[in-house]
Amino acid sequence: MLNRYPLWKYLMVLFIIAISALYALPNIYGEDPAVQITGARGASVDMATLDTITQSLDKAHLSYKSAALENGSVLVRFNNTDTQLSARDTIREALDRNMIVALNLAPLTPHWLESIGATPMKLGLDLRGGVHFLMEVDMDAAMDKLLTQEEDAFRTELREAKIRYRAVHTADNKRLEVVLRNEEQANEAINVLQPKHRDMTLSAAETQGRYVLTAVYTEARLQEIRNYAVEQNITILRNRVNELGVAEPLVQRQGANRIVVELPGVQDTARAKEILGATATLEFREVDTSVDLAAAAAGRVPPGTEVKLDRQGRPVVLKKRVILSGASITDASSSADEYGRPQVNISLDSEGGSKMAAFSEKNIGKLMATVFAEYKDSGRKTPQGKVILTKHEEVINQATIQSALGRSFRITGIDSSAEAHNLALLLRAGALIAPISIVEERTIGPSMGQQNIDMGVQACVWGLIAVMLFTALYYRKFGLIANLALVANLVLIVGVMSMIPGATMTLPGIAGIVLTVGMAVDANVLIFERIREELVEGRNPQQAIHQGYANAFSTIADANITTLITAIILFAVGTGAIKGFAVTLSIGILTSMFTAIIGTRCVVNLLYGGKRIKKLSI
Repeated sequence: MLNRYPLWKYLMVLFIIAISALYALPNIYGEDPAVQITGARGASVDMATLDTITQSLDKAHLSYKSAALENGSVLVRFNNTDTQLSARDTIREALDRNMIVALNLAPLTPHWLESIGATPMKLGLDLRGGVHFLMEVDMDAAMDKLLTQEEDAFRTELREAKIRYRAVHTADNKRLEVVLRNEEQANEAINVLQPKHRDMTLSAAETQGRYVLTAVYTEARLQEIRNYAVEQNITILRNRVNELGVAEPLVQRQGANRIVVELPGVQDTARAKEILGATATLEFREVDTSVDLAAAAAGRVPPGTEVKLDRQGRPVVLKKRVILSGASITDASSSADEYGRPQVNISLDSEGGSKMAAFSEKNIGKLMATVFAEYKDSGRKTPQGKVILTKHEEVINQATIQSALGRSFRITGIDSSAEAHNLALLLRAGALIAPISIVEERTIGPSMGQQNIDMGVQACVWGLIAVMLFTALYYRKFGLIANLALVANLVLIVGVMSMIPGATMTLPGIAGIVLTVGMAVDANVLIFERIREELVEGRNPQQAIHQGYANAFSTIADANITTLITAIILFAVGTGAIKGFAVTLSIGILTSMFTAIIGTRCVVNLLYGGKRIKKLSI
């Protein structure tokens, strides 16, 4: 019999629309401005921290909706963004520097929806969505790191040339100075060093009865160093963003030494701030066990060594020469040893593996230390407003080399599994070439974002109303069926966008939805006009419906498939907003074909299938 569907097909359509509606539902609940407090380096906050936060807010007469300890962090919700911003500053003053205080937007989704994995659709920064960081690269620290490497190279090369020098040190973080005995030694040192350091200008002069050889980088090399520090940090920040799983992030350079990072749809902004701002790396260095620790604590250590503290505050004498740095690490993962203690598994590149193998083979039985180094915000700023960073180093592990090490080994001595996980993530993404400080942080959405949302929704609503009025007036009863399909199409798009983990709705994405509304109607127009043609040719209503849908299908499929191919190409080669448009357009094409062909056919079959009809309202 014509125009009859089996029961399973009706149930399938109902099931798909019901599931889409269920997962689209969280989008109507909205969000609260919030402040999230997380312990640095994987540490968890406790009830005492929560009490300190609530007391500081009460003292400052700042009202809040709720404050709760959830999953090792505190989330405080507020009624508006003005209170949120004031509360962030108050909480920062009340807590110590080991706590990360970040702005957030907390969904109001009911627990019963969260329990089935239903979450709001991720929105881009142009709508609501996420955090904006402006970061500044510390060029002085980058220069200091490079000059330290050159300092070690100078010592090695002068020793190999058997030139006796008094000292090699960095001066004013701009140049290297080699103190020599006389002019003859200075000239000899220049002849040895200059061919190996062509990007530096070497000169010698007598100062207070001694000869000082000065080495400074050329201007071209300085510019190259600055550009390299920024570009490499951008690459590493992108790797870290990828580790966070953020959809459609923006990481780009701004000016000479600043980087903009925008993270749309971020849920855990505190962790994002910690991971992006961290400058953690590892250094493997030899422990000098011949030095008296009491003398070392008093500052009396032999040349070429220095004192670092372990996590218990005990002094450890280390040789300044770094065996291996975090730059040689290609992979890192966290796990637990046979006793359940956290550890980080390290994999090295071929050059790093060769260095580690050569060192460990010659030093079996000796101690090797793992030094954890990071830069932290000191809380102070220069007169120019630049954040002053302080370098924090500690020995997290000392191990006796029992055999020659290869490209893979593990480090222990880590406090918690969360810290091991974060450290592995940072090492896997790469150590920053130079430390960076967050000079500006804000959430985007309350002002411009909300305006964009309102304008986008209005465009969708008015476009939908205009199309629905036209179809209802022109196609009458069949027009009402098409309008029902249009509403179902919007529900499907929102539901699918909410279900896809990596999908982000942007302002161009809203344009894609508006476009698909028109395309969905276009498909129904083709079908309805075909039905009219069949009726004009003298077919009965049942035959006209059947032939109308059958004949229009190939035309609709051809038009939509070509548009879908274009959308896929846009997604493949585009970035940012273009990808957002391509995603919603692709989803909209598929859902519009489903609702226009299968959805409307189900309703038409229910109304007219298997019945004697003399006239169609079309």
